[in-house]
Amino acid sequence: MSQAERANFGSKLGIILATAGSAVGLGNIWRFPYLAGQNGGAAFIFIYILFVVVLAIPCIVSEFIIGRRGQANAVRAYDRIAGGGPWKIIGIMGVITGFLICSYYTVVSGWCLEYIYASAVGQLRGDVGYITTFFDEFTTNPWKPLVCIVLFFLINHLIIVRGVQKGIEKASKLMMPALFVLLIVLVVVSCLLPGADKGISFLLKPDWSAVSSGMFLAALGQAFFSLSLGMGALTTYASYFTRETNLTQSATQIAFIDTFVAILAGLMIFPAAFSVGVSPDSGPSLVFITLPNVFQQAFSFLPALGSIVAVMFYALLALAALTSLISLHEVCTSYLTEEFSMSRSRAALIVTAICTVIAIFCSLSFGHYDWLTFFGMSLFDLFDFATSQLLMPIGGFLTCLLMGWFVPRRIVREEFTNGGTLSARLFGAYLFLVRYVCPIGIFIIFLHQFGVI
Repeated sequence: MSQAERANFGSKLGIILATAGSAVGLGNIWRFPYLAGQNGGAAFIFIYILFVVVLAIPCIVSEFIIGRRGQANAVRAYDRIAGGGPWKIIGIMGVITGFLICSYYTVVSGWCLEYIYASAVGQLRGDVGYITTFFDEFTTNPWKPLVCIVLFFLINHLIIVRGVQKGIEKASKLMMPALFVLLIVLVVVSCLLPGADKGISFLLKPDWSAVSSGMFLAALGQAFFSLSLGMGALTTYASYFTRETNLTQSATQIAFIDTFVAILAGLMIFPAAFSVGVSPDSGPSLVFITLPNVFQQAFSFLPALGSIVAVMFYALLALAALTSLISLHEVCTSYLTEEFSMSRSRAALIVTAICTVIAIFCSLSFGHYDWLTFFGMSLFDLFDFATSQLLMPIGGFLTCLLMGWFVPRRIVREEFTNGGTLSARLFGAYLFLVRYVCPIGIFIIFLHQFGVI
């Protein structure tokens, strides 16, 4: 496919919503709130925003430059901007990351579908012990999670095969506003509960006594991983940008939307949690075990309302998961389409089939196939470890080195300023950050995850 024939997003709104959808995912809705809960609320948020500005946005701009300049899938885009050599390995790592995350992420995404149904029919009414048992029995069931996985992949596949404008862009224009509407409704409902003011205060009033090196590292890691950096998604989407797209402005808008959604998620969860006396640092179990009980207690005066709120919450999670999965699927589909001269429909079918099979084994590793362990980890945990702690930080680190030290400054400046039509006022700051600050920050995250620091 020539660069002239390559598909583009049809509008600026489509670019922002599709790329923001790639960044906004389950991590915004559940991981960010419990990290904030464990690290002093607003103090964590302040430090997080600082890292988004100095670390994440320059990395986003770098991936945008590579994608738009290359006008190709992640592998070919890295190869083109580097002028050959070994740098395309970064793109290959992105494609591998896309396959792996698509596979295990869909397992959790499928759980959201089950919880939508269970909430709607009143199956999640009971004490914490009952809900814990419900969760354990469902995740270890030999076939129920598999149905949810196939259904989720089917929705994802139908969007991808329709292409960039008719599929990804159109779906993003529908799903992202729906996600925001659901989130805002849930925030309002949560903040109106008795005692909700304590949760709002916890989130918005900083506890500086909680500041520690661990908090800085947690904020640094969340800023990097929340924005889909180092997995080829932003590079692939940027290859569909027009030449007129302001890359720095788009990166800033996407980072703002991603952070705004995460803060809104905190305003949804903490007031409800404080209203019924649940600890704000409940950890990963917050979503599927703690929150069903929170909804039940908070709306004990009208159980049907609690079920409606729960349905809306898990629909919100499913939408967030789907927008992220679309971008990861596209990384792999674009690669197969261009590198193996396949039709889009065939490439998408191959990606869906491979990821579905892997996802099924990931799901089964929770129950009857719990012998599927490697290095002491289940298949699910292994893929999570390989992507989030190895491939993504290494890919991000190498991208910074490539853009900061190896790609000619002239090319980087040309893309940064859209051929000189935009101001270069921030170019010096961008280059400094991507040369020194970003790689050091990513390297610190990498060492921290292995207990070195």
